[in-house]
Amino acid sequence: MHYVTFGLLVIGGLNWLLQGLFMWDVGQLFGGMDALVSRVIYVLVGLAAVWEVISHKKGCKMCGMGGGGMAK
Repeated sequence: MHYVTFGLLVIGGLNWLLQGLFMWDVGQLFGGMDALVSRVIYVLVGLAAVWEVISHKKGCKMCGMGGGGMAK
């Protein structure tokens, strides 16, 4: 599950980068926000972010117990 959520978060992050730099949305390739495919992709990216927020600490070497990270 980690690889799936990580991949979706990378896709979402790259989409935001393209949007910020070039005002170009990857969703336009699939017909824009009104297209079902684009909406499904956006929902999956959002769910991946929620999943990562919920499950992040148990798998993170920096956030876990004794990991030496800033937040514990």
